[in-house]
Amino acid sequence: MKISYTREAIADLERLRKFIEPKNPFAARRVSSELLDGIGNLRVFPKMGLPVTLAPDPDSVRDLFVGQYTVRYLLDTDHVVILRIWHGKEVERDL
Repeated sequence: MKISYTREAIADLERLRKFIEPKNPFAARRVSSELLDGIGNLRVFPKMGLPVTLAPDPDSVRDLFVGQYTVRYLLDTDHVVILRIWHGKEVERDL
């Protein structure tokens, strides 16, 4: 299963790291690593995230929860596209 990221998802990862790093560089590395490991699990278990019930196709748009972070992704036959990533205290992102 191939995994790719939208520009928005990459910007989300950078934004989260830049927010955490000045306060705690170790935590920034740990969170980044945990997110990437969690996303990597989608290669083997692409349906491990929960369907987004308000999406046009809830089985294809799913949310993976990694610690306090939500990873929204699009599931295709042999491809996972990471759409957005945010912390649980942030406002949910639009599809």
